[in-house]
Amino acid sequence: MPVSPRQLAVAVTTAACLGATAVPAASAAQTDAVVSRGVTIPEFYNPPAGLPSADGALVRSEPLPLALSLPGVDGPLPGRATRLMYKSTDSTGRPMAVTGAYIEPTAAWKGSGDRPLVALAPGTLGQGDQCSASYGLEHPLLLNGQTVSVAYEDLAAYRLLSEGVAVVVTDYAGLGATDRLHTYVNRVDEAHAVLDAVRAARSLPGASITSASRVGLYGYSQGGGATAAAAELQPSYAPDVTLSGTYAGAPPADLVEVTRAIDGSELAGALGWSVNGFLQSDPALAPIADAHLNAAGRAALKDLSTMCVGDALFSYGGAHSTKWTTDGSSLSDIIASEPALRNFLADQRIGTMKPASPVRVATGTKDNLVPHAQARRLAVDWCAKGADVTYKPIGQLDLGSALLNHLTPLLTDQGDAISWLTDRLDAKPATSNCADLPGLS
Repeated sequence: MPVSPRQLAVAVTTAACLGATAVPAASAAQTDAVVSRGVTIPEFYNPPAGLPSADGALVRSEPLPLALSLPGVDGPLPGRATRLMYKSTDSTGRPMAVTGAYIEPTAAWKGSGDRPLVALAPGTLGQGDQCSASYGLEHPLLLNGQTVSVAYEDLAAYRLLSEGVAVVVTDYAGLGATDRLHTYVNRVDEAHAVLDAVRAARSLPGASITSASRVGLYGYSQGGGATAAAAELQPSYAPDVTLSGTYAGAPPADLVEVTRAIDGSELAGALGWSVNGFLQSDPALAPIADAHLNAAGRAALKDLSTMCVGDALFSYGGAHSTKWTTDGSSLSDIIASEPALRNFLADQRIGTMKPASPVRVATGTKDNLVPHAQARRLAVDWCAKGADVTYKPIGQLDLGSALLNHLTPLLTDQGDAISWLTDRLDAKPATSNCADLPGLS
């Protein structure tokens, strides 16, 4: 049965309250378990020694209890969830295990064709394994005195499910899976994880989606960068995954610009996640870190490596990277002075390839955390390549907080974003507005 956005908001809030009482505490008897900030990570998230050869192949699955499951005439609302682990390939070409979740909706799909599938790429959640989106579906609020995490992406997932759309959520590389550190904003790792989540969902026994099911991608902030990168890489990496549409909200397409913007902001901790991820992806950058980071900087990187967003806001909100370096240089200064680091970040740039399917780029006009100008430039770059782009500048007031300026469009545009995506899943043609883009802010 249809569920209104207001009901969904209440449901997510209720789920957060329920989830807050169900966080497993670390047990002294489980000495071999992975414990992150007092949260014992379920054994499911420990990858096996060997992985399948095919990208997207299921490694394991198990039922996932949703924090909120309401009785319905046709089954539990919003649906039945399955925790997943699947094989993917990282940016260096090495195999990696990625975790996530598939949710089979109870609501019927009323559009044309078979039930469609949306791969949801979460926004920034942190770098600790306890922050993963799949774990957040079971525990929407982690609050144990050592970590704070809110699974805010559950709302988007529930809204899609209410439309009868199946949802697969990826945890990305190393966020959940305990064998590596999360490579935050690595475009290739994220894109591969998103596309392979689609493959994994297709192979899940009992799922109602079929090989003919249309596929869409949904993501905001970090998730918007992941879906944008996935749309670019799909033709070469996953030609078997035909995309009907991709929503990329507030995408961090240019990490040089984003790094400069978040330094000193409420989300300054993301600088640490970025550097940690860069070093995980390319150990050859380690000498640069060793040369520039002081003791406080090294301690911050270690501390942040197990933090969720809430932890980082409380502990590192407003921090300046100049306090983490040996000579008081900012991270942006170091990027400018180190060719190897500049080249690494240039390779992370999104917008250098043409997506083969319709894309919707949305960005708040006052967003100064993931800067509006660089997100708009992504739309410009894609339009110049002949892509089918719907660009949406979201008008807003400057709220005096970079974090609020960034988060507000996530909520105010979410309904339109999902409507645009479900229209693509219903085989309705997109209308590119590239010709109008010069006149749009």
